[in-house]
Amino acid sequence: MNWKLTARGPRERVEAALALQGQIDDWDPAFVVGAREAAETPEEWLLEAWLPRRPTRRDRMRLEKLFAGRAPSITLERLTETDWVSASQKHTPPVRVGPFRVRTPDYPAEPEPGVREFVVPAAQAFGTGQHETTAGCLELLSIMHARGLRPRNIADIGTGTGLLAFAAHALWPRARATASDVDPLCAAAVHDNAVRNAVPLGNRRGELAFAVADGMDGDLLEARAPYDLLIANILAAPLIELAYDFAASVAPRGSVLLAGLLSEQERAVRAAYLHAGFRPRARLVRGDWSILWLRRRFAA
Repeated sequence: MNWKLTARGPRERVEAALALQGQIDDWDPAFVVGAREAAETPEEWLLEAWLPRRPTRRDRMRLEKLFAGRAPSITLERLTETDWVSASQKHTPPVRVGPFRVRTPDYPAEPEPGVREFVVPAAQAFGTGQHETTAGCLELLSIMHARGLRPRNIADIGTGTGLLAFAAHALWPRARATASDVDPLCAAAVHDNAVRNAVPLGNRRGELAFAVADGMDGDLLEARAPYDLLIANILAAPLIELAYDFAASVAPRGSVLLAGLLSEQERAVRAAYLHAGFRPRARLVRGDWSILWLRRRFAA
């Protein structure tokens, strides 16, 4: 039997709580946390946490501590046997960004000339396109393409469902593409989603390869470097930590697309990449989140 804890509050508080949870290294992996808009009151958001056991008082306290100041009240719900992560996301509405439309299988296809549609089911991996960071990355990838960027070697670090790697492949189908994630569960998600969306898998140019890797620490990632475009939609702290690793893996004048950072964290992230040899090219702000395009100017 599974259980769900729910806290309701303004979007900025809920998103900040979710971002804080993602930075806690010793968070129980069985304690899955997500955020979404409240359907009945769109101005409010829900922070939802699922557990395969009855939550303890300590579980409640851990959730409460994610909120700065006074935490909102938390409700408890007992769920039937089901895929509770999928159940929490199955009503995610389609997202249209630039030349892309992203939907779950719960919504029908809407063919449109010039629009590449991706179907990404609810899964235990981040990246269905609804979150502002993912949508912002899709938009900035489209901007890069429109401005004439033509990468031949692409990496998507922390790929989750593989969506951003799929989008990059759609924009630059002749490039060699690599997706990676530290979570081994993502391997099956990326494979299934690639097959579902007709993204070719393999090690040749024009195909997508996947590797389980922590940051840039992986044989495949190291063998395929340097990259013309490196995508990382993760969190501010690991982005800062990886700045010099990214610099060592990106070709001169190569690009990085960084996301997962709150706007208030942008200065620290930009400073780290400035010191690592990158210069800003473009930025987007979506809600409370910043999405950055930087280019490497000199060796780190």
